[in-house]
Amino acid sequence: MTDALSIAVAQINPTVGDIKGNVARIRAFRAEAAKQGAALVVYPELCLAGYQPEDLVLKPAFLDACRAAAEALAAETADGGPALLIGAPWVEGALPYNAALLLDGGRILAQRYKQDLPNYGVFDDKRVFAGGPPQGPIVFRGVRLGVMICEDMWKPDVSETLAESGAEILVVPNGSPYELSKTDERLQLALARVVETGLPLIYVNQVGGQDEVVYDGASFALDADRSLAGQAPAFREALLMTRWARGGAGWRRDGAPDVAPPPSGLEAIYSALVVGLGDYVTKNRFPGVILGLSGGIDSALTAAIAVDALGAGRVRAVMMPSPYTSRESLEDAAAVATLLGIAYESVSIEPAMSAFAAMLAGAFKGTKPDITEENIQSRARGLTLMAMSNKFGHMVVSTGNKSEMSVGYATLYGDMCGGYAVLKDVYKTTVFELCRWRNGHRRDDWHGPAGPVMPERVITKPPTAELKPDQTDEASLGPYAKLDDILHCLVENEMRVEDIVARGHDEAYVRRVWRMLDLAEYKRRQAPPGVKISRRAFGRDRRYPITNGFKAGG
Repeated sequence: MTDALSIAVAQINPTVGDIKGNVARIRAFRAEAAKQGAALVVYPELCLAGYQPEDLVLKPAFLDACRAAAEALAAETADGGPALLIGAPWVEGALPYNAALLLDGGRILAQRYKQDLPNYGVFDDKRVFAGGPPQGPIVFRGVRLGVMICEDMWKPDVSETLAESGAEILVVPNGSPYELSKTDERLQLALARVVETGLPLIYVNQVGGQDEVVYDGASFALDADRSLAGQAPAFREALLMTRWARGGAGWRRDGAPDVAPPPSGLEAIYSALVVGLGDYVTKNRFPGVILGLSGGIDSALTAAIAVDALGAGRVRAVMMPSPYTSRESLEDAAAVATLLGIAYESVSIEPAMSAFAAMLAGAFKGTKPDITEENIQSRARGLTLMAMSNKFGHMVVSTGNKSEMSVGYATLYGDMCGGYAVLKDVYKTTVFELCRWRNGHRRDDWHGPAGPVMPERVITKPPTAELKPDQTDEASLGPYAKLDDILHCLVENEMRVEDIVARGHDEAYVRRVWRMLDLAEYKRRQAPPGVKISRRAFGRDRRYPITNGFKAGG
């Protein structure tokens, strides 16, 4: 039995399926933890496989590779260095479990299985894993560790069982995605478990982007008296050392806590967008990104995020003017490119417009120009970007926001084309806020410049698609402040029409927005993935039928 214990929290950024790369990260953090005197290093949920592995778990070869890697890591602990608590898919009796494995003394000493499998939002654990039985603590060098995997902490059942069976310190490996206000929610749940059990708690979360999901890290430890015993930084890899001493009242924090307060508000949102895009591009081995830079606010923000994530040398921008493009737009696009230091060129789509007009003249004879001709412009731009992507290998980043995606104010196979949509879950009103925030702020770990990243005019001028004379977004959609409030009511909160009207909105306008939202579902199914920041992003969070006879108001 020991009266002192040093536990290192390894907040790492794994890649799903890259078992070799994930093992290398685990080893590197173990080596650093050894230098700092750790007896145990705890890692995030399923860190060996990457989270979420989804249907990779259905492949026996994948499960075999994970087991072999875990056994190899276990053998390395015979060197007398720190023990490891890692997450991995684990097969027992032909059933795959989401497991935490204790590796020490050259062996896999214990397994604990996730009991409460989430099946909501982006989670689908029940599809591929079996739920574990109630389990007691793991004895590690005389200390009884109560291991709860992610969702097991969200309700009191698992922690109460562990406390009743003698656990002394609770350890919670996680793969918890970033959402607005999620940091406070996690902390409150952890505090509830500490209050109920009277035990200290160590919460380790992974960091990094995986497809549409961003994990923000922000791992922490709580003392039994509910005080913060340590907090890792958000949105980057980190090793957090926690030191504990046994006394008459049980285990308590030993020494001053190491605390990095997590960002909140606009800084947290912007950070999530940077990490999400950066990891999507890098983990999928694209050399960089290419985007249409229109002189408008959405493309300017997308370009800034891309530069912060990847560096100016990996970002390429193209202005694609038409006869409707204003001089202001030309000037503003060039100014954005200059401020960000990115490669910039202009490719006019007017020849393509003329070619399509001539090609379709016979078929369109007797008709008047309408939205068809507007969409041709958008699709000519999409084709141009895709051609340059094919030629040079850069991934196309689409620049549309959540407001546009909600109501279908985007052209399928036009401005919607691309490999990733950075602003897919960001409403237009938040786009304005993020631009103002980024013009005055910058984190040290971003690649972009300090100071403004776009001219003030980009933020203040009325947004427009510039597909016809005197066009503005709000003339077509209504004021963004009203539109976004209604969309938030419909998308995030599923409110009734009468309840939305009670907030001060016109009923006819509310029903119009609902209709546009429903009609655009088929477009959203074909949209590229993008960073999830809200509780209800388009995609797996919100699953509506395309063929849908339930219309606005019932």
